[in-house]
Amino acid sequence: MTRAWRDLRLVLRPFLAAQPRALLWGAVMAVLTVWMGMALLGFSGWFITAASLAGLSAATASVFDVFTPSAGIRLLALGRTASRYAERLVTHDATFGVLATLRVQLFRGWARAGAARALLVQPSRLLFRLTSDIDALESLYLRLLVPAAAACGAAMLAGVAVGFMHVGVGLALGLWLVVCGCGMALAIASRARRPAVLRGHAIEALRARAVDLVAGQTDLVMSGRLDAQRHALAAADARLAKADLALNRLETAAAFGHGAAGTLSLVGTLLAVGWLVGEGAIGAPAAALALLIAMTAIEPFAALRRGALDAGRTWLAVKRLGPRMAVADEEAPAPSIEFASSLALRLDDVSARYADGQDQVLAHLSLAIAAGERVALVGPSGAGKSTVLALATGEMTAFSGTVARQPACLLTQRTELFHDSLRDNLRLADPCAGDAQLWSALDAAGLGDEARALSAGLDTTLGEGGLGLSGGQSRRLALARLFLRNTPLWVLDEPSEALDTATARDVLNRLSGHVAGKSLLIATHLRREAELADRLVCLREGCVVADLMRGTDAFDAALHALRPD
Repeated sequence: MTRAWRDLRLVLRPFLAAQPRALLWGAVMAVLTVWMGMALLGFSGWFITAASLAGLSAATASVFDVFTPSAGIRLLALGRTASRYAERLVTHDATFGVLATLRVQLFRGWARAGAARALLVQPSRLLFRLTSDIDALESLYLRLLVPAAAACGAAMLAGVAVGFMHVGVGLALGLWLVVCGCGMALAIASRARRPAVLRGHAIEALRARAVDLVAGQTDLVMSGRLDAQRHALAAADARLAKADLALNRLETAAAFGHGAAGTLSLVGTLLAVGWLVGEGAIGAPAAALALLIAMTAIEPFAALRRGALDAGRTWLAVKRLGPRMAVADEEAPAPSIEFASSLALRLDDVSARYADGQDQVLAHLSLAIAAGERVALVGPSGAGKSTVLALATGEMTAFSGTVARQPACLLTQRTELFHDSLRDNLRLADPCAGDAQLWSALDAAGLGDEARALSAGLDTTLGEGGLGLSGGQSRRLALARLFLRNTPLWVLDEPSEALDTATARDVLNRLSGHVAGKSLLIATHLRREAELADRLVCLREGCVVADLMRGTDAFDAALHALRPD
């Protein structure tokens, strides 16, 4: 329970801080709308009853003021319409603004060093947090906080209005509405929590398995897992239907409970005002006013009931997002990253480890790369080559030590392409690049002639993940993006892996021809890639075990020990 309140506080803090005035005004307008609606119905009942009684005799009919109450009723009707419109406009606009702010804050948190690796491990789950979980938070304000304020305001107005007729009756009515309405909402929220959480998990599983079934049909067929995936999808759909059925049953029971509570409120108020009329404390018009106000005071609690049914989904979103909204990072503070001038990269006594493990990947490693130098990192798998690249590109922060680097651009063995035009896929590297620059980069990467042969040229739309391009063409497109990116340090992670020998040699030759004036850091276990370097740094178990310069026998021996084409 303590952790749940902590998560709620972590979510509410940025939620309420984003647009506090708009959120407050939205709640105020909601209360004002309820008050005007209650006053309109109650005053109309009083006016109709009073006018009917006044018309029983000519003496009272001639002196009864019809115009002032009529004007008041018209004013309340217009005011209720205006306040309702203003309430919807303010509350929804404020909510959407807050949700947009939370999405930006959450995405910025994921854009920090080390977050890319987490995105690769669980991309669908984090996307679900960014979309559905953030959307669920709108219920926190629109269906819980605002209706709660409106319901409490309605109970207060009903208690005050009836209290002018009789203090005891007014106090009893107000307390009954608050205790009964809020108590039922809490009971509904408590019972709806489990099926709502199960429904959230089922929707997430259903989406993920549906995407896997559609996008991975070929792999599923080849592995013989297609029927198993279909059964898993059907099982997720069955769990979703079961949770929906439980929530629908609870909603039916809640509607019956609120109906019963509303009936008891009206019966109690009717008996009370009947007693007051019999005692001569109030007249029939005041009795009609009290009854109608009591009846309208119940309506806001029905809106709170709907929010209580959705509270389980909101609670699940709070539980998921709360830890990610924490301001302070529980891990040790990372050392500041400086930008070197004469050096392309400098690691001084750096230790690094990943967030999901305690074992150090790098242990007190020191490495310096001069500006314009070409260095290849070699060593067995798990030696720490990829970790050094992550430090060089800022995708990971060191646990201890100092990292100084120039701005870098990373080329990996996997090319990230999007369902967009060829032009926009290239402009990821330089959004301001003109067509002439794009064609120049494509020509430099060896893809210009093939791109010109396309019917739409740069406007050709690529499929999801670059569908329609071969592996070699995708790698050349990534190379063209590298040429468009004006950074002094190029970081390459096995750039020719999985390419045929001819294509790999061509890609590497084009890289070598355009690396002049750049610093180069490449992680590899292939001889053809290490030949680009003038210096080999051998890593083993997170430590530098050899630093070899071109022209030495040790360099040649280490180079020939690498895997050939």
